[in-house]
Amino acid sequence: MQLSSKLLCKNISTARIIVFLLSNFLGLAIVMGGLQFYLDAKSIWEEDDSFISTDYLVVNKKVTSENILGQSSVGFNEEEISELKKQNWVGDLSGFETADYHINASLETAGKGVSTAMFFEAIPDEFIDVPSSQWQWKEGSREIPLIISKDYLTLYNFGFASSAGLPKLSEGLMSGIPLRLSLSSEDGSRCEEFYGRIVGYSNRLNTILVPLEFMRWSNVAFGIGEVKKEPSRMIVKTTSPGDVAIEQYMNDHDWEIAGDKRNAAASFMLKVVVGIVLAIGVVITVLSFFILLLSISLLMEKNRGKMHSLLMLGYRLKAVEMPFRMIVVCASLGAWVLALASLILMRGAYLTQIEGLGAEPAQAWLVPLVGLGLTLLVIGCNLLAVKKRAFAAYYK
Repeated sequence: MQLSSKLLCKNISTARIIVFLLSNFLGLAIVMGGLQFYLDAKSIWEEDDSFISTDYLVVNKKVTSENILGQSSVGFNEEEISELKKQNWVGDLSGFETADYHINASLETAGKGVSTAMFFEAIPDEFIDVPSSQWQWKEGSREIPLIISKDYLTLYNFGFASSAGLPKLSEGLMSGIPLRLSLSSEDGSRCEEFYGRIVGYSNRLNTILVPLEFMRWSNVAFGIGEVKKEPSRMIVKTTSPGDVAIEQYMNDHDWEIAGDKRNAAASFMLKVVVGIVLAIGVVITVLSFFILLLSISLLMEKNRGKMHSLLMLGYRLKAVEMPFRMIVVCASLGAWVLALASLILMRGAYLTQIEGLGAEPAQAWLVPLVGLGLTLLVIGCNLLAVKKRAFAAYYK
C-alpha cells in the first residue's frame, strides 16, 4: 500500500464499513431472494396455457330453475355487457359466438371408430395466442383448425377409451389424426363434410374453439345466422387478476367464473406479497447506500487537510481518491457476493419442494444480474460523491 493510502486510511471506522456491508447484504438478499422465488413459483398458479393467460376470465350466468322455465335468460344482454365494460378491472371483453346447427364428429383408430355430437364456439382472434398460419380458415377450405380442452382428451383416454377398448391417444398423436366432422342444418336440408385439425389444447378454456371467420360463415350456411343471439358466455381481459372487486361483482350479479379462479387469486396475492418484500429490500438497500455515503463523507472530511496537502505535494487526484474508491467497491461487491451466496442456499432449500408442486423454475442468472445492477448503481453514486469531496479538498 502506498504511503498516501496508509495515511488517508488511518481514521477509517471499521464498524461503519461492517454496518454498511451487512445492511447492504440484507437489502440485496431480500430483493434477490423475493424476486427469484416469485419467478420460480409463479408457474404453479399461472397454468401453462399458450392460448389464453391468467389475465382472461370466462364468465357465465348460473343456471337456475328460472332459466330452465324460461323466466330469465342465460345470455348477456347489451345493458349487462355495457355495465361490465365500465368496471375498473375490465380491460377488454367479448362474447362467445356459438354454432346454431348440428355437429357430429367421428374418429377412427386401430380399426375401431367412435362418433359423438359436438359443439363449436368462437371468440375474436386477439384473445387467442395462436400463430396466424395455424389459426385461419377461408371459405371453400374443408379443413377446420380446432382448439379443445385438455379435459376432453383426458376423459377420452381414461374414461371412454378404457371402457370401449380403444387405444389411448397422446396430444401429439391426436393432433395428427383428422376428425371427420358432419355439419347439418336444423331441418336437415343441408349437410356437408369437413375435417377438423387440432392445433392446440387449452387448460383454461373448457370448450371447442374454431376460428371466428368459420363460425360466422357456418352459422349463415347451416343455421339461422341472420338472428343475433345474446352471448351465453363472456371472455374478459382483467387489468388486475385476483382483485377482490371481481369476486364481489360476480356475487352481486349471481354470475360465476368458469374454471378454478383460485389460481388467479393466488397469483395476485403472490404478486402483492413479493411486491411488499421487494419494497422492504429496496428500502434497506437505499438506507445502506446512505450509511456508506455518510461514512465516506465523514472519513474524507476528517482527512480533508491531509488530502489537500498531498495534492499540493503533486499527488494526482486519482491517487488521493483511490483508498476511498477501494472501500466503496470492495464493500459493495462483498455485500453482493454474500447476497449471491445466500440466494444459492435459499434456492437450494425450496427448489425441490416447489418442483414437486409442478413449478417450472426460472433461469438462475437473471436475478443475480439484477442484484449486480443495483450494486453497480450504489457504487456509481458513491464514487461520484468521492470525486466531489476530492475536488472540494483540492480547492480548499
